[in-house]
Amino acid sequence: MPTRAARPARTPARLAACIAAGAVVAGVLGCSRPLLSPKEERSPFDRYDAVRNRHAPQYVEDAFGRRQPNLRGRLEPRD
Repeated sequence: MPTRAARPARTPARLAACIAAGAVVAGVLGCSRPLLSPKEERSPFDRYDAVRNRHAPQYVEDAFGRRQPNLRGRLEPRD
């Protein structure tokens, strides 16, 4: 019966190099420009609401001053 070739053991230096490379890639990609700017329209519905002066802001501040997405204001039914 043929024997399998022994796989090289993973060394701590190899693991550390992979973690360092991952951190560098995450740092480079994390600092890139956002895909959608808060100033740009997101859909034709945003343009429709803006023309009729019913545009809901993208973010609101809660009672503690933290910035939260305005899900309720953007998703509630319009009159």
